[in-house]
Amino acid sequence: MKTSKQNLNPQIEKQIYDIFYQVLGECRNKDEVKEILEALMSPVERLAIAKRLAIAVFLDKGHSYEHIKKTLKVSSASIAAVAENLQKPGLEKAIKMIKAEEWAEEWSNKISQTLSKLFK
Repeated sequence: MKTSKQNLNPQIEKQIYDIFYQVLGECRNKDEVKEILEALMSPVERLAIAKRLAIAVFLDKGHSYEHIKKTLKVSSASIAAVAENLQKPGLEKAIKMIKAEEWAEEWSNKISQTLSKLFK
């Protein structure tokens, strides 16, 4: 979908963003988010956003631009654009959420392995 070059009335723009964020914020699980975003966005738009988040995670973990370019099939310009936004609260929050999920999964696996050894 092409966006119009005409500027929206700022009040209308605020209202449509508020509605968009409210809808996503009220999702109960990732399946609901997926369903909504698949209905609203093209596969290319979703992939672009997913890649931006992946770039941020890779940068946070210290991966090189070359590794990120090769792995995610993105340009140096895309990586640099994400790198400029790493300190923004929203991206920091997203990375913290991902780290928390990784930590929980790691410990869940360790606990499962320990329990399975105990009950053999």
